[in-house]
Amino acid sequence: MHRTARQSAILTEVTNAGSCSVADLARQLDVSGETIRRDIKRMASQGLLRKVHGGATLPGPLHEASFEQRMSENSAAKEAIARAAAAHVADGETLSFDTGTTTACVARALAGRRGLTVVTNSLDIARVMAGTNRVFMAGGELHAELGAGLGPVAVDFVSQFRVRTAFLSAGAIDAEDGLTDFEMDEALFSRALIGAAERVIVVADHSKFGKHALVRACEIEAIDMLITDAPPPPALAKKLDEAGVIVEVAG
Repeated sequence: MHRTARQSAILTEVTNAGSCSVADLARQLDVSGETIRRDIKRMASQGLLRKVHGGATLPGPLHEASFEQRMSENSAAKEAIARAAAAHVADGETLSFDTGTTTACVARALAGRRGLTVVTNSLDIARVMAGTNRVFMAGGELHAELGAGLGPVAVDFVSQFRVRTAFLSAGAIDAEDGLTDFEMDEALFSRALIGAAERVIVVADHSKFGKHALVRACEIEAIDMLITDAPPPPALAKKLDEAGVIVEVAG
């Protein structure tokens, strides 16, 4: 297949599905993964697609800013949420964290604690929590921009643990879609943490409410507590209440 025809086929597949993995496109078009990666890179440079970890999505609203940029957004709210979240943790507790700017703030709020056991895929969180606490770091493919291990190896690793509390971030939270994220690997990792925890605490500021990201991480019913900086909108508040989710608004 000529490159132009192949790229047209790629665009059609991504448009129809919303997103496609390199492996799926390579199989459908009977070419190598490297060929697909080159095509995606060219098409992304033209603004036709958005290159994501392991595949491509359509350009537009299903896009997440860089980790460093997100760390600076709503920083006061994230710090207040982190302080409130830290108040729910006792010394000696077992915890897990996914990769997110608000979960990174929670780790910083817990940095002075002792005797915690922490499971995470985040290099930043592992560094912050190490020293006075026991830290288990998931491996897998390193996502450089996030500073985190992702993929099947990371999922298999964290699935071996059983922890008291999982702290999760979210790309978006909606009454119908639940928690969604921008990357499949991040959503899969979050699901693994949910399956290995006695309770799940989502830490997310109000900017995540009513928005939609690409991949569903979990339904509202999988959450035990939401710590945020403002009351959720009515539809989401109703869904959270019906699911028995405790909502704490950090001051």
